[in-house]
Amino acid sequence: MGLELYLDLLSQPCRAVYIFAKKNGIPFELRTVELLRGQHLSDAFAQVNPLKKVPALKDGDFTLTESVAILLYLARKYEAPDHWYPQDLQGRARVDEYLAWQHTALRRNCLRALWHKVMLPVFLGEPVSPQMLAATLAELDETLQLLENKFLQNKAFLAGPQISLADLVAITELMHPVGAGCQVFEGRPKLAAWRQRVVAAVGEELFREAHEVILKAKDSPPADPAVKQKLMPGMLAMIR
Repeated sequence: MGLELYLDLLSQPCRAVYIFAKKNGIPFELRTVELLRGQHLSDAFAQVNPLKKVPALKDGDFTLTESVAILLYLARKYEAPDHWYPQDLQGRARVDEYLAWQHTALRRNCLRALWHKVMLPVFLGEPVSPQMLAATLAELDETLQLLENKFLQNKAFLAGPQISLADLVAITELMHPVGAGCQVFEGRPKLAAWRQRVVAAVGEELFREAHEVILKAKDSPPADPAVKQKLMPGMLAMIR
C-alpha cells in the first residue's frame, strides 16, 4: 500500500503536512480523522497512533507521528526542492531553530486564541471570561512581535530568501486566530507582506483549500453532549 496521511484540516499541524504534500506532488491517500467527533480517540485509530493524535503517516509497514518528523520525512524521501529544508548547514539550522521554538510559543498561543474565542464557547455553551480572553490575546500579541523581531527580521521569509518548512508551519499556525476572527496581521505591515509572499509561494488555491475548515470554525454548531464529554479533558489540558 502507498503513502497514507491521517489528517483533520481543523488541525494546524495537519494543514502544514497537507499543503507540503500537495505542493510537492507527493502522492498519498487521505485518511480523514475528525477531531470534533472524537475519531482520534477510537481504538481503530490507536492502532495507527497510540498517542491518539493527528497527523499520522503510514508508508507501507512504516508508521510515523509528530508533524515536524512527518514533514522532514516527506522532504527527504521525496527529495523536495532544497529551499524547503536546505542542505546548507546554517540555512537548515535556521529552519530547525523555528521548528524547535514554535511548539511552546506561536503554536500554543494561536491554539489558545482559537479555543478561548471560539471553540470553548461552543463546547461550554458560554464565553470564557473577558479577563482570560484579554490575557490570551495579549500573550499572542507578544509572540507575534517575537516572530517579527527574532525570526522574520528584514528577510523575505523566516529562514532566508525563499519559503521553507518554517514559513509553512508558521502561516498555518497563524490561521488559527484568523479563523477565530482575530486580526493578527492588522497593524503589522511586515508580517502582512510576509503572509502574501507565503500564500503566493504555496499557491492561493491550495492555501484556500487547506484553510477552508478553520476559516469556518466560528460557525461551528453546538457540540454533541456525548462527544463533548469525551473531548473536554484533553482539550482543556492542551490549551491551559
